[in-house]
Amino acid sequence: MLSAMIKDHQARQAAKKEEQERRRKDAILSANELTQNLVDHLNVGVAQAYLNQKRLDAEAKQLHVGATNFAKQTQQWLTLIENFNGSLKEIGDVENWAKTIENDMNVITTALEIAYKTSREK
Repeated sequence: MLSAMIKDHQARQAAKKEEQERRRKDAILSANELTQNLVDHLNVGVAQAYLNQKRLDAEAKQLHVGATNFAKQTQQWLTLIENFNGSLKEIGDVENWAKTIENDMNVITTALEIAYKTSREK
């Protein structure tokens, strides 16, 4: 009877050990599956972030090219406006020069008329 009890006890211990081993393997499999699912989920997020970053880089490059072109065009406009202002100043200078010459010619004409009248009266 004692030996039957020992055998029964050993059989139950073996069954418990097998059940515990089966549960341990199930737990490991579940943990591995959970880990794999978490990694897959994170990889999807990382892949999406990578694609977004790639799109942002392309748009930033386009923006930089556009800004550079705009800066060049603005510089050309500034140069054109400076040249135009210079031309306007030159026109103003020529106009001023012409008025000065006209005034000098009027003074000379008046002086010549006075001299002619004075020489005729004598």
